[in-house]
Amino acid sequence: MMRRWVCGWSFLALATSSCATSPESFAATDPHSPLVLEQIIPLAGVAGRIDHLAVDLTGHRLFVAEVANGSVDRIDLVTGKTDGRINSLKEPQGIAWLPGRKEIVVACGDGTVRFYNADTLRPAAVVVLGDDADNVRIDPRNGHVVVGYGAGGLATIDPATHRLIGRVLFKGHPEGFRLSGSRALINVPDDGAILSVDLDQGKVLARWSTGAHRLNFPLAVAPGGSWFTVGYRLPAALARIDAHTGQVLAMQSTCGDTDDLFLEGDRTLVVCGAGHADVVRGDKTKARVETGTGARTGLYVPELRALFVAVPARSRPAAIWKLSLRIE
Repeated sequence: MMRRWVCGWSFLALATSSCATSPESFAATDPHSPLVLEQIIPLAGVAGRIDHLAVDLTGHRLFVAEVANGSVDRIDLVTGKTDGRINSLKEPQGIAWLPGRKEIVVACGDGTVRFYNADTLRPAAVVVLGDDADNVRIDPRNGHVVVGYGAGGLATIDPATHRLIGRVLFKGHPEGFRLSGSRALINVPDDGAILSVDLDQGKVLARWSTGAHRLNFPLAVAPGGSWFTVGYRLPAALARIDAHTGQVLAMQSTCGDTDDLFLEGDRTLVVCGAGHADVVRGDKTKARVETGTGARTGLYVPELRALFVAVPARSRPAAIWKLSLRIE
């Protein structure tokens, strides 16, 4: 059942509205679902696929990489409105927040990694990696920026000098990756593999084949780093894998076309391009919340207990959906 928009606009008019929407529940879901739609934040004038997100908790801001639109939006989470935009980018894909420097990092398909002042949105620096700069992570040990790029590599950038300080090369373009101490665990679907890489030594420690499962994009590491979860698109599955041996500990079916997943306690939150977000517990899908076709990226913010889902302009206007995770 479709609820009324609190701004008073019709559903179609929302595409050009700048007001935020806070429906009780837009999607037809179980009233006992652990995920509850709390807010819809329109992305006016945004067309095509939306990629990754980053959050500034202190400034209450969300940053959205709008890959097909060539833009990055800054959203005020207090007002629920877009209050700034960076335009004319070439396929902005990965994005990260540098709290110590108050800068955002944007990795672009043209191989550039761009730094911007988060308040003014003015450019601070550009690092050229060569091709297809993609996912971005911040190393919690030292604040270094780690970027997957090209035909097979991770680049480490010092944010203080905006200089490249390290590379690890391998076969196949890196997709989703996570950091665990000095290691990076990397999905490399082109190579049908998951890699364990030591950033400090600059070398590949292990390569684990994905076997019959392919198109491994999202990855999340459990607290403590003893195991991690990978999402496959073909066939659609979630795998729990030992982080030291690469042994598959458990495998279960899930939705297809996922590009982001997150761990919260004993639950896995899966953002599904088929148009829903799933909460998985154990070997079962506990809840499924409707979002929008092509909404396969998102960001879970544990401090807010909120899953932000990027919904592109297809059957619905482009927007960020804030789904709150209930405590159980």
